[in-house]
Amino acid sequence: MTQPIRIGNASGFYGDRFSAFEEMLTGGPLDVLTGDYLAELTMLILGRDRQKDPDLGYARTFLKQLETGLGVALDRGVKIVSNAGGLNPAGLAAAIQTLAGKLGLQPKIAYVEGDDLLSRAEELDLGTPLTANAYLGAWGIAEALQAGADVVVTGRVTDASVIVGPAAAHHGWKRTQYDELAGAVAAGHVIECGCQATGGNYAFFGEIRDLGRPGFPIAEIHADGSSVISKHDNTGGAVTIDTVKAQLLYEITGARYAGPDVTTRIDTIELSIDGPDRVRITGVRGEPPPPTYKVSLNSVGGFRNEVDFVLTGLELEAKAELVQRQLEQALPTRPAELKWTLAWTEKPNADSEEEASVFLRCAVKDPDPKVVGRAFSGAAVELALSSYPGFHVTAPPGDGSPYGVFKAGYVDIREVSQVVVLPDGSRKVIEPAAETLALTEVEEDGLPMPLPQLASSGRPRTREVPLGRIAGARSGDKGGDANVGVWVRQEKAWRWLAHTLTVELFQELLPETKDLTVTRYLLPNLWALNFVVEGLLGEGVASQARFDPQAKAVGEWLRSRYVDVPEVLL
Repeated sequence: MTQPIRIGNASGFYGDRFSAFEEMLTGGPLDVLTGDYLAELTMLILGRDRQKDPDLGYARTFLKQLETGLGVALDRGVKIVSNAGGLNPAGLAAAIQTLAGKLGLQPKIAYVEGDDLLSRAEELDLGTPLTANAYLGAWGIAEALQAGADVVVTGRVTDASVIVGPAAAHHGWKRTQYDELAGAVAAGHVIECGCQATGGNYAFFGEIRDLGRPGFPIAEIHADGSSVISKHDNTGGAVTIDTVKAQLLYEITGARYAGPDVTTRIDTIELSIDGPDRVRITGVRGEPPPPTYKVSLNSVGGFRNEVDFVLTGLELEAKAELVQRQLEQALPTRPAELKWTLAWTEKPNADSEEEASVFLRCAVKDPDPKVVGRAFSGAAVELALSSYPGFHVTAPPGDGSPYGVFKAGYVDIREVSQVVVLPDGSRKVIEPAAETLALTEVEEDGLPMPLPQLASSGRPRTREVPLGRIAGARSGDKGGDANVGVWVRQEKAWRWLAHTLTVELFQELLPETKDLTVTRYLLPNLWALNFVVEGLLGEGVASQARFDPQAKAVGEWLRSRYVDVPEVLL
């Protein structure tokens, strides 16, 4: 096939805009509609669903969306590919078949399984988690589409695989066409998170003319692996080099972005404008995938609870010290983890009570729900009339709630059997990659010429301003780690940024990272740096180790910090 394939996205997470599915089907031409429903936290939620009912374990929202969307898709010849199968792709496929019968439709349905390693977790040295799922690749999806499937659902595949599979099937790529596959991975990584590619969560959001209801993204993927990112006409948001670049930097590490089918060289990506709301991605190079699959491991870590004390007016530190001492003395059993956080938001001589207050949070965790339940809540509430002046809390604490723990495991690719169940019911095993390459990081080289050498008058004059005046950022979570991608929009700014924003300065600007391991990666083609902060999020988003548990706003915190910027860049 020489014509590009037009692949849209209608979901970036379990809970995304419900109407997007129908909007994408009716808003303009598409060949394939995809949806990503499986964040790390979602796997834990589905695991708990499956504990209650073995027939569950899939994203039920997707099934609801098909009630109105399936007929439209079949009428328009649009294939549907989604990882909404979660922990039970066979169950979702059966539910879709039942739904189709009620609607009087006859879609050809296929599903991909084999990612669920829970029954073999101990054998594979993965411990005793609640869920254990290998990140599979795109070839099961491709096989299903080539067999004529109208709907393909999967378990845990990489987010980009739901885009790579249709592209590979359409263009007839071989498994060793690494550059083409890497190009599709890049396109998939851009559109997998929905509206983040069209202006959502975008650092320079004030530049987006219509962000009220941004359109969902589309990738037009060509036979050579190049692509154009766009959206349906007459939809909100925008597709620009910077909205695409921001998403490319989301939740990555360095120059090599490993996957089960190909390792994508992020440092080879080139972006260019292809018209209004159209950005072309070219030049992407690929390498053989690593010899191991990453495995998503979720467990219930215990139980947690918290209470927010409101401290108002004068002597705030003394008030905080008093209630902290009182509560810890009143607890019948000290929880395994007890953490105090004081958020300073008050203003002197404030015009409103809220501006005169700060929030003191006490968060507790313990394996025993009773320790962080009534015992903790009762001790906090009983202080109401015997503590600091003005005592009140944002809400009375209740019972303890379970929290999750995420960690990544790795298994040899030969230990995982990916299987696609085709529309006729036959089963086909998808062999793992025959060629692999151990993952190594690209050395940080190719630094641009420092900015002072460009100025004939010597070192340029500087002004202390927020970093965000000239730099964009996007941050996110990778298990317990956080990534912060930072980019600039002109070459002179890149020459300054690459030499100035070192790991040392990064840790100085974000003191919370001072005692953690921070690694910097250079991405010259994107005029970007990526920082990976190990352990910032504790045991992952479900453990709620910090108030921004997915590190979504760490990039904005960094942009708000003041640095000395050469005036020539301002």
